[in-house]
Amino acid sequence: MAGRIPDHFIDELLARVDIAEVVGERVQLRRSGSNFHGLCPFHGEKTPSFTVAADKQFYHCFGCGAHGSAIRFLMEYDRLEFREAVEQLATLAGMEIPEESRQAAPRPEQGALYDLLERASRTFQGWLRQHPQRERAIEYLRQRGVSGEIAQRYAIGFAPPGWDNLLKALGDPSNLQRAGLLIEREGNRTYDRFRDRIIFPIRDRRGRTIGFGGRVLDDGEPKYLNSPETPVFQKGQELYGLHEVLLADRHPPDIVVVEGYMDVVALAEHGVPRAMATLGTATSTHQVERLFRASSDIIFCFDGDEAGRRAAWRALESALPAMRQGRQVRFLFLPDGEDPDSLVRTEGREGFEAHLTQATSLSEHLVTHLSDGVDMQSMDGRARFIEKAIPLLQRLPPDVYRHMLLERIASLGRLDTDYLEGVVDGRHKPERTRRPSAPEPGLADGSGVRRTPVRLAIALLLEQPSLANEVEDIESLKGLDDLPGLPLLVQLLELARHEPHITTSAMLERFQDSEHEAALWKLATWDHLVPASGLGSEFADAMNRVRHLHADRRLQSLNERLQAGTLTPEEWEEWIRLKAL
Repeated sequence: MAGRIPDHFIDELLARVDIAEVVGERVQLRRSGSNFHGLCPFHGEKTPSFTVAADKQFYHCFGCGAHGSAIRFLMEYDRLEFREAVEQLATLAGMEIPEESRQAAPRPEQGALYDLLERASRTFQGWLRQHPQRERAIEYLRQRGVSGEIAQRYAIGFAPPGWDNLLKALGDPSNLQRAGLLIEREGNRTYDRFRDRIIFPIRDRRGRTIGFGGRVLDDGEPKYLNSPETPVFQKGQELYGLHEVLLADRHPPDIVVVEGYMDVVALAEHGVPRAMATLGTATSTHQVERLFRASSDIIFCFDGDEAGRRAAWRALESALPAMRQGRQVRFLFLPDGEDPDSLVRTEGREGFEAHLTQATSLSEHLVTHLSDGVDMQSMDGRARFIEKAIPLLQRLPPDVYRHMLLERIASLGRLDTDYLEGVVDGRHKPERTRRPSAPEPGLADGSGVRRTPVRLAIALLLEQPSLANEVEDIESLKGLDDLPGLPLLVQLLELARHEPHITTSAMLERFQDSEHEAALWKLATWDHLVPASGLGSEFADAMNRVRHLHADRRLQSLNERLQAGTLTPEEWEEWIRLKAL
């Protein structure tokens, strides 16, 4: 298994790669000063709000909030995993990933399984075309409205009746069993797992066959049978139809998540080729992340009965850790007695698309579910509502989306947003003062960033990391938590001092997916109105004000202890020193 790619390699890679070149190969950009502008590739827009900052080596969309380094851009635009994006950029920059961090090649036994599974898929397809007993399968697909074109696109096949058809066709019983295609019974005897079934190959994002689903042709049970877990197939991580969706459209406007293989196939048959299905298990967070790699808009489509609503709630809980600004999850509950297959055959593509426009947002579904059966007009009812919401809010990553949902929940519960946020974050003494509805005069600008010395120092440091060398005594700032953001400022100062050549994009990459990500990106894109020629002096002034603010707060605390007569000798000396400042 490959090791973790070292931070110093990522830093150097981002310093060597020109993000404007990477983005410019995929998005039409126009230069404006030191930056480039264009239409955002992550949401539809007519007026450019997408900016690539060449000097800071990051991109940011002021419309949808998408942001990141060259690594994140490739992950989001080319649908790559982190390591794949790093490998692609390393090739572009002429760099080699450290030996101990390189992606290990598939183990020989895994390679053998991929080959065997592909041979099995071709065998099943061949039986659908030529086997003497294929007529029942052909008739079933014809009744379901599946054309030859769609059957070929999804590599649909047929497993004929019989106990050992696949074993006779392919041999290699040991690997067939490891691939989940044979079942062992008493006496070390084996038989084919899939018999007398329509076969749906499950392919990974790269198009490799990793497993199968089989639909019975009579009234037998189970109706659907899936491959078991194998060295190359984990149900909770894969999605049926992912490969086919990305072949049809690398950047689909949304993804429709359904429950069955036939739902995926029927939607594709009727002109909706962007459907995927989970593999007989509850939707996992890993699957949601993979869905977001394909599209920023996910629509879960469930039956409107109780079972469908339970499945939708489980999907919502799994989606919460993946929710960030610019991502959207919606839920569509179908009319009673309908599934996507029957609905699209009855109403056609336009009718089904019309239903999709009525899908409920994640936030609305969450609120509706939590308030169901709760008296929101009574204090006790609202308290119960908040109690149920807290563990769900705690699953959200720190981000604009989380803050907006907190505000919505707090408003419905008639609570102060800061107080609820304090409870969700586990702070022992959350501030109970209500947030001002408008910025205090002189302290904030149109960006919504309140101009404090700590925030300004962080913003300037992000713009020019070398400013950290101007701070003589970082140690004296450690352990001070009386100023919001000060511990983060210390982290950034130490990082910039320890890595003297670190760039802005590499600095931000270090905090990707951390609790500080949203705040740092807001400050990195904040127009603080300080000219480049004045960065040094303004940073020094901000750091001086940080120290003075801390001194004032510390002196106030010592004054209270002085009046109470509880100052220690060391605190008395500190009080004298601070009074002299």
